[in-house]
Amino acid sequence: MRAVVCLVVAALWAILCPATVFPAMAQPADTAAFWNNVQARCDATAAKPAGETGRRIAAAALDEFHRFDGHRIDADGRLIGFGQTEAEQSLRPTAQLQSKLGGLAWWRVMQYWQALFGKDAPEKLEVLGFGDAVAASDPDREAPLIRTTTAKLLRAAENEADPETREVLREAAWRLAIIDTPWSAAFVSYVLRKAGATDETFRFSNAHWGYIYDAFATSKAEVESKDDAHLYRACPLEATIPRPGDIVCRQRARQLENASEPEVRRRIIAELAGGPLGYTVRATHCEIVAFVDAPSRKLYTIGGNVEQAVTARKLNLRADLKFSASQGRCEAAGHWTLPNAQEKSGAQMPRGNCSLNDRNWFVLLQVRTEKDAR
Repeated sequence: MRAVVCLVVAALWAILCPATVFPAMAQPADTAAFWNNVQARCDATAAKPAGETGRRIAAAALDEFHRFDGHRIDADGRLIGFGQTEAEQSLRPTAQLQSKLGGLAWWRVMQYWQALFGKDAPEKLEVLGFGDAVAASDPDREAPLIRTTTAKLLRAAENEADPETREVLREAAWRLAIIDTPWSAAFVSYVLRKAGATDETFRFSNAHWGYIYDAFATSKAEVESKDDAHLYRACPLEATIPRPGDIVCRQRARQLENASEPEVRRRIIAELAGGPLGYTVRATHCEIVAFVDAPSRKLYTIGGNVEQAVTARKLNLRADLKFSASQGRCEAAGHWTLPNAQEKSGAQMPRGNCSLNDRNWFVLLQVRTEKDAR
Protein backbone atom coordinates (compact mmCIF):
# COMPACT_ATOMS: atom_id res chain seq x y z
CA MET A 1 0.00 0.00 0.00
CA ARG A 2 2.83 2.41 0.87
CA ALA A 3 4.45 1.81 -2.54
CA VAL A 4 1.18 2.57 -4.32
CA VAL A 5 0.73 5.79 -2.35
CA CYS A 6 4.30 6.86 -3.17
CA LEU A 7 3.78 6.28 -6.88
CA VAL A 8 0.58 8.34 -6.86
CA VAL A 9 2.25 11.18 -4.95
CA ALA A 10 5.25 11.13 -7.30
CA ALA A 11 3.00 11.29 -10.36
CA LEU A 12 0.98 14.20 -8.95
CA TRP A 13 4.15 16.04 -7.96
CA ALA A 14 5.59 15.67 -11.46
CA ILE A 15 2.38 17.11 -12.93
CA LEU A 16 2.22 20.04 -10.50
CA CYS A 17 5.95 20.88 -10.68
CA PRO A 18 7.14 19.52 -14.03
CA ALA A 19 10.06 21.87 -14.59
CA THR A 20 11.86 21.36 -11.32
CA VAL A 21 11.26 17.85 -9.98
CA PHE A 22 12.78 14.61 -11.26
CA PRO A 23 11.66 11.69 -9.10
CA ALA A 24 14.71 9.67 -8.11
CA MET A 25 12.86 6.38 -8.10
CA ALA A 26 12.75 4.41 -11.36
CA GLN A 27 9.38 4.34 -13.08
CA PRO A 28 8.04 1.53 -15.29
CA ALA A 29 8.44 2.46 -18.93
CA ASP A 30 5.37 3.72 -20.77
CA THR A 31 3.25 4.70 -17.77
CA ALA A 32 1.82 8.12 -17.03
CA ALA A 33 4.41 8.60 -14.30
CA PHE A 34 7.19 7.61 -16.69
CA TRP A 35 6.17 10.16 -19.32
CA ASN A 36 5.59 12.85 -16.68
CA ASN A 37 9.18 12.30 -15.61
CA VAL A 38 10.42 12.51 -19.19
CA GLN A 39 8.36 15.64 -19.84
CA ALA A 40 9.72 17.30 -16.69
CA ARG A 41 13.27 16.90 -17.98
CA CYS A 42 12.29 18.11 -21.45
CA ASP A 43 10.56 21.18 -19.98
CA ALA A 44 13.49 22.01 -17.70
CA THR A 45 15.89 21.98 -20.64
CA ALA A 46 13.51 23.80 -23.00
CA ALA A 47 13.18 26.62 -20.46
CA LYS A 48 16.87 27.45 -20.99
CA PRO A 49 18.34 29.15 -24.06
CA ALA A 50 19.96 26.85 -26.57
CA GLY A 51 23.46 25.89 -25.48
CA GLU A 52 26.65 26.10 -27.50
CA THR A 53 26.17 22.61 -28.94
CA GLY A 54 22.66 23.33 -30.14
CA ARG A 55 23.74 26.63 -31.67
CA ARG A 56 26.58 24.92 -33.53
CA ILE A 57 24.22 22.28 -34.94
CA ALA A 58 21.69 24.89 -36.07
CA ALA A 59 24.42 27.04 -37.62
CA ALA A 60 25.89 24.08 -39.51
CA ALA A 61 22.47 23.13 -40.91
CA LEU A 62 21.70 26.70 -41.94
CA ASP A 63 25.12 27.09 -43.54
CA GLU A 64 24.64 23.90 -45.58
CA PHE A 65 21.21 25.03 -46.75
CA HIS A 66 22.67 28.25 -48.13
CA ARG A 67 25.61 26.44 -49.71
CA PHE A 68 23.25 23.98 -51.40
CA ASP A 69 20.85 26.75 -52.46
CA GLY A 70 17.84 24.51 -51.89
CA HIS A 71 14.05 24.86 -51.73
CA ARG A 72 11.84 26.84 -49.36
CA ILE A 73 8.50 25.61 -47.98
CA ASP A 74 6.17 28.09 -46.26
CA ALA A 75 3.97 27.56 -43.20
CA ASP A 76 1.03 26.46 -45.34
CA GLY A 77 3.15 23.71 -46.85
CA ARG A 78 3.58 25.37 -50.22
CA LEU A 79 6.82 25.25 -52.18
CA ILE A 80 7.55 28.98 -52.51
CA GLY A 81 11.18 28.81 -53.62
CA PHE A 82 12.64 26.20 -55.95
CA GLY A 83 16.40 25.83 -55.68
CA GLN A 84 18.90 23.26 -56.86
CA THR A 85 18.06 19.55 -56.80
CA GLU A 86 20.28 16.66 -55.82
CA ALA A 87 21.86 15.66 -59.16
CA GLU A 88 22.06 19.01 -60.91
CA GLN A 89 25.34 20.28 -62.29
CA SER A 90 24.38 23.92 -61.89
CA LEU A 91 21.33 26.12 -61.51
CA ARG A 92 22.34 27.94 -64.73
CA PRO A 93 24.53 25.48 -66.65
CA THR A 94 24.39 27.39 -69.96
CA ALA A 95 25.45 30.71 -68.42
CA GLN A 96 28.90 29.68 -67.26
CA LEU A 97 31.82 27.79 -68.74
CA GLN A 98 33.13 26.67 -65.38
CA SER A 99 31.81 26.26 -61.87
CA LYS A 100 33.05 26.08 -58.31
CA LEU A 101 32.58 22.54 -57.10
CA GLY A 102 30.94 23.72 -53.88
CA GLY A 103 28.10 25.16 -55.94
CA LEU A 104 27.20 21.82 -57.52
CA ALA A 105 24.30 20.11 -55.75
CA TRP A 106 25.48 16.56 -56.50
CA TRP A 107 28.98 17.37 -55.26
CA ARG A 108 27.60 18.54 -51.92
CA VAL A 109 25.56 15.35 -51.48
CA MET A 110 28.68 13.34 -52.32
CA GLN A 111 30.38 15.08 -49.38
CA TYR A 112 27.61 13.90 -47.04
CA TRP A 113 28.16 10.29 -48.08
CA GLN A 114 31.93 10.53 -47.88
CA ALA A 115 31.72 12.09 -44.42
CA LEU A 116 29.56 9.14 -43.35
CA PHE A 117 31.37 6.21 -44.98
CA GLY A 118 34.76 7.60 -46.10
CA LYS A 119 36.47 5.70 -48.90
CA ASP A 120 33.87 2.92 -48.57
CA ALA A 121 31.04 5.23 -49.70
CA PRO A 122 30.92 3.95 -53.32
CA GLU A 123 30.37 0.40 -52.05
CA LYS A 124 27.46 1.56 -49.87
CA LEU A 125 25.52 3.42 -52.56
CA GLU A 126 23.23 1.42 -54.79
CA VAL A 127 22.35 2.26 -58.39
CA LEU A 128 19.16 0.82 -59.87
CA GLY A 129 18.16 -0.03 -63.41
CA PHE A 130 15.68 -2.09 -65.42
CA GLY A 131 16.73 -4.96 -67.64
CA ASP A 132 17.13 -3.94 -71.32
CA ALA A 133 15.04 -0.80 -70.75
CA VAL A 134 17.21 1.37 -73.01
CA ALA A 135 16.85 -0.98 -76.01
CA ALA A 136 13.11 -1.56 -75.56
CA SER A 137 10.42 0.46 -77.33
CA ASP A 138 7.24 -1.14 -75.93
CA PRO A 139 5.99 0.94 -72.97
CA ASP A 140 3.89 -1.94 -71.62
CA ARG A 141 6.78 -4.37 -71.48
CA GLU A 142 7.66 -5.43 -67.93
CA ALA A 143 11.35 -5.10 -67.09
CA PRO A 144 13.09 -6.71 -64.11
CA LEU A 145 14.81 -4.48 -61.57
CA ILE A 146 18.60 -4.75 -61.68
CA ARG A 147 21.09 -3.41 -59.16
CA THR A 148 24.73 -2.50 -58.94
CA THR A 149 26.93 -0.26 -56.78
CA THR A 150 28.62 3.03 -57.46
CA ALA A 151 31.95 1.32 -56.92
CA LYS A 152 31.37 -1.04 -59.86
CA LEU A 153 30.43 1.85 -62.13
CA LEU A 154 33.50 3.81 -61.06
CA ARG A 155 35.72 0.83 -61.81
CA ALA A 156 34.11 0.47 -65.24
CA ALA A 157 34.80 4.15 -65.94
CA GLU A 158 38.53 3.56 -65.48
CA ASN A 159 38.56 1.57 -68.75
CA GLU A 160 37.88 4.75 -70.71
CA ALA A 161 41.10 6.10 -72.25
CA ASP A 162 39.96 9.69 -72.80
CA PRO A 163 40.44 11.56 -69.48
CA GLU A 164 37.52 13.95 -69.97
CA THR A 165 35.09 11.17 -70.89
CA ARG A 166 36.41 9.16 -67.95
CA GLU A 167 35.67 12.04 -65.57
CA VAL A 168 32.16 12.50 -66.98
CA LEU A 169 31.50 8.79 -66.42
CA ARG A 170 32.73 9.05 -62.83
CA GLU A 171 30.46 12.01 -62.17
CA ALA A 172 27.54 10.26 -63.86
CA ALA A 173 28.03 7.27 -61.56
CA TRP A 174 27.89 9.46 -58.47
CA ARG A 175 24.90 11.42 -59.72
CA LEU A 176 22.98 8.20 -60.40
CA ALA A 177 23.78 6.92 -56.93
CA ILE A 178 22.63 10.18 -55.35
CA ILE A 179 19.30 9.93 -57.19
CA ASP A 180 18.73 6.26 -56.33
CA THR A 181 19.92 6.25 -52.68
CA PRO A 182 17.95 8.19 -50.00
CA TRP A 183 20.32 10.63 -48.31
CA SER A 184 18.28 12.53 -45.70
CA ALA A 185 19.91 10.71 -42.77
CA ALA A 186 23.34 11.11 -44.35
CA PHE A 187 22.67 14.87 -44.38
CA VAL A 188 21.78 14.90 -40.66
CA SER A 189 24.89 12.84 -39.90
CA TYR A 190 27.04 15.26 -41.91
CA VAL A 191 25.67 18.28 -40.05
CA LEU A 192 26.10 16.66 -36.64
CA ARG A 193 29.69 15.65 -37.39
CA LYS A 194 30.45 19.12 -38.72
CA ALA A 195 29.04 20.55 -35.48
CA GLY A 196 31.38 18.40 -33.38
CA ALA A 197 29.28 15.37 -32.40
CA THR A 198 31.24 12.15 -31.82
CA ASP A 199 30.54 8.45 -32.24
CA GLU A 200 29.99 8.26 -28.47
CA THR A 201 27.26 10.92 -28.51
CA PHE A 202 25.47 10.33 -31.83
CA ARG A 203 24.85 7.38 -34.14
CA PHE A 204 26.03 8.52 -37.57
CA SER A 205 23.96 6.51 -40.01
CA ASN A 206 22.22 6.39 -43.38
CA ALA A 207 18.92 5.70 -41.55
CA HIS A 208 17.13 7.98 -39.07
CA TRP A 209 15.63 5.22 -36.91
CA GLY A 210 18.96 4.40 -35.24
CA TYR A 211 19.42 7.72 -33.49
CA ILE A 212 15.66 7.99 -32.86
CA TYR A 213 15.69 4.75 -30.86
CA ASP A 214 18.91 5.90 -29.15
CA ALA A 215 17.13 9.07 -28.00
CA PHE A 216 14.22 7.06 -26.59
CA ALA A 217 16.71 4.79 -24.81
CA THR A 218 18.34 7.89 -23.34
CA SER A 219 15.03 9.17 -22.00
CA LYS A 220 14.43 5.77 -20.43
CA ALA A 221 17.93 5.74 -18.92
CA GLU A 222 17.38 9.17 -17.38
CA VAL A 223 14.16 8.06 -15.70
CA GLU A 224 16.06 5.06 -14.30
CA SER A 225 18.91 7.33 -13.11
CA LYS A 226 21.45 5.62 -15.36
CA ASP A 227 24.37 7.33 -17.04
CA ASP A 228 24.01 7.96 -20.75
CA ALA A 229 26.35 9.87 -23.06
CA HIS A 230 24.03 10.43 -26.01
CA LEU A 231 23.47 13.96 -27.21
CA TYR A 232 19.69 13.71 -27.68
CA ARG A 233 16.73 12.62 -25.56
CA ALA A 234 13.25 11.89 -26.96
CA CYS A 235 10.56 14.37 -25.92
CA PRO A 236 6.80 14.37 -26.62
CA LEU A 237 6.62 16.62 -29.66
CA GLU A 238 3.46 18.63 -29.10
CA ALA A 239 4.23 19.22 -25.42
CA THR A 240 7.82 20.48 -25.74
CA ILE A 241 9.16 23.88 -26.81
CA PRO A 242 11.77 23.36 -29.56
CA ARG A 243 15.18 25.02 -29.55
CA PRO A 244 17.90 25.43 -32.20
CA GLY A 245 19.81 22.20 -32.67
CA ASP A 246 16.87 19.98 -31.76
CA ILE A 247 15.54 17.51 -34.32
CA VAL A 248 11.92 16.88 -35.30
CA CYS A 249 10.99 13.53 -36.83
CA ARG A 250 8.05 12.00 -38.61
CA GLN A 251 7.22 8.38 -39.28
CA ARG A 252 6.22 7.04 -42.68
CA ALA A 253 5.33 3.44 -41.81
CA ARG A 254 2.23 2.35 -43.70
CA GLN A 255 0.92 0.33 -40.74
CA LEU A 256 1.23 3.44 -38.52
CA GLU A 257 -0.35 5.89 -40.95
CA ASN A 258 -3.20 6.72 -38.56
CA ALA A 259 -1.29 6.19 -35.30
CA SER A 260 -1.13 9.04 -32.81
CA GLU A 261 2.09 10.45 -31.40
CA PRO A 262 1.63 8.64 -28.03
CA GLU A 263 0.94 5.35 -29.81
CA VAL A 264 4.18 5.55 -31.76
CA ARG A 265 6.09 6.54 -28.60
CA ARG A 266 4.68 3.55 -26.73
CA ARG A 267 5.67 1.21 -29.54
CA ILE A 268 9.27 2.42 -29.55
CA ILE A 269 9.65 2.20 -25.78
CA ALA A 270 8.22 -1.33 -25.81
CA GLU A 271 10.60 -2.39 -28.59
CA LEU A 272 13.75 -1.14 -26.88
CA ALA A 273 13.93 -4.26 -24.73
CA GLY A 274 14.01 -6.55 -27.76
CA GLY A 275 17.00 -4.96 -29.48
CA PRO A 276 17.40 -3.60 -33.04
CA LEU A 277 16.04 -6.70 -34.76
CA GLY A 278 12.66 -5.95 -33.21
CA TYR A 279 12.55 -2.26 -34.13
CA THR A 280 9.64 -1.59 -36.48
CA VAL A 281 9.47 2.23 -36.70
CA ARG A 282 12.13 2.34 -39.40
CA ALA A 283 10.49 4.36 -42.17
CA THR A 284 11.22 7.81 -40.76
CA HIS A 285 12.47 11.26 -41.70
CA CYS A 286 14.07 13.93 -39.50
CA GLU A 287 14.97 17.60 -39.86
CA ILE A 288 17.14 19.92 -37.78
CA VAL A 289 15.68 22.94 -36.00
CA ALA A 290 17.65 25.87 -37.41
CA PHE A 291 15.72 28.85 -36.04
CA VAL A 292 12.78 29.60 -33.75
CA ASP A 293 10.95 32.85 -34.50
CA ALA A 294 9.13 33.30 -31.19
CA PRO A 295 7.35 36.61 -32.00
CA SER A 296 5.86 35.09 -35.18
CA ARG A 297 5.31 31.66 -33.57
CA LYS A 298 7.18 29.92 -36.39
CA LEU A 299 9.79 27.18 -36.49
CA TYR A 300 12.33 26.72 -39.29
CA THR A 301 13.83 23.31 -39.96
CA ILE A 302 16.48 22.20 -42.45
CA GLY A 303 16.20 18.74 -43.99
CA GLY A 304 18.09 16.79 -46.60
CA ASN A 305 16.52 14.95 -49.55
CA VAL A 306 13.31 16.96 -49.08
CA GLU A 307 11.88 17.24 -52.60
CA GLN A 308 15.37 16.15 -53.78
CA ALA A 309 17.17 19.05 -52.12
CA VAL A 310 18.42 20.52 -48.87
CA THR A 311 15.22 22.36 -47.98
CA ALA A 312 14.20 24.98 -45.42
CA ARG A 313 10.74 24.36 -43.98
CA LYS A 314 8.60 26.84 -42.04
CA LEU A 315 6.32 25.24 -39.43
CA ASN A 316 3.66 26.54 -37.06
CA LEU A 317 3.97 26.91 -33.29
CA ARG A 318 1.13 27.46 -30.84
CA ALA A 319 0.85 30.50 -28.59
CA ASP A 320 2.91 28.63 -25.96
CA LEU A 321 5.62 28.07 -28.64
CA LYS A 322 5.00 24.33 -28.73
CA PHE A 323 4.57 22.33 -31.92
CA SER A 324 1.20 22.73 -33.60
CA ALA A 325 -0.73 19.67 -34.75
CA SER A 326 -1.98 21.72 -37.72
CA GLN A 327 0.86 22.17 -40.20
CA GLY A 328 -0.98 22.86 -43.42
CA ARG A 329 -4.01 24.57 -44.86
CA CYS A 330 -5.95 22.56 -47.40
CA GLU A 331 -8.66 24.27 -49.35
CA ALA A 332 -12.22 23.09 -49.96
CA ALA A 333 -12.92 19.61 -51.32
CA GLY A 334 -12.99 20.84 -54.92
CA HIS A 335 -9.66 22.65 -54.88
CA TRP A 336 -8.02 20.12 -57.26
CA THR A 337 -10.10 19.21 -60.30
CA LEU A 338 -7.53 18.50 -63.01
CA PRO A 339 -8.85 15.52 -65.01
CA ASN A 340 -6.96 12.25 -64.95
CA ALA A 341 -6.03 10.94 -68.40
CA GLN A 342 -7.91 7.69 -67.65
CA GLU A 343 -10.96 9.38 -66.13
CA LYS A 344 -13.63 11.68 -67.50
CA SER A 345 -14.23 13.49 -64.22
CA GLY A 346 -11.75 15.37 -62.09
CA ALA A 347 -9.79 13.35 -59.54
CA GLN A 348 -9.63 14.78 -56.03
CA MET A 349 -6.21 15.16 -54.45
CA PRO A 350 -6.07 13.38 -51.06
CA ARG A 351 -5.90 15.76 -48.13
CA GLY A 352 -2.59 14.35 -46.97
CA ASN A 353 -0.98 15.57 -50.19
CA CYS A 354 -2.33 19.10 -49.96
CA SER A 355 0.41 20.47 -47.69
CA LEU A 356 4.07 19.52 -47.70
CA ASN A 357 4.07 20.19 -43.93
CA ASP A 358 1.05 18.10 -42.95
CA ARG A 359 2.93 14.93 -42.05
CA ASN A 360 3.04 12.37 -39.23
CA TRP A 361 5.49 14.29 -37.03
CA PHE A 362 5.76 12.37 -33.77
CA VAL A 363 8.84 13.20 -31.69
CA LEU A 364 11.24 15.99 -30.83
CA LEU A 365 14.83 14.95 -30.18
CA GLN A 366 16.13 17.49 -27.70
CA VAL A 367 19.77 18.48 -27.27
CA ARG A 368 20.64 17.62 -23.69
CA THR A 369 22.78 19.84 -21.51
CA GLU A 370 26.38 18.83 -20.88
CA LYS A 371 25.40 18.12 -17.29
CA ASP A 372 22.73 15.64 -18.43
CA ALA A 373 24.93 13.86 -21.00
CA ARG A 374 27.42 12.15 -18.78
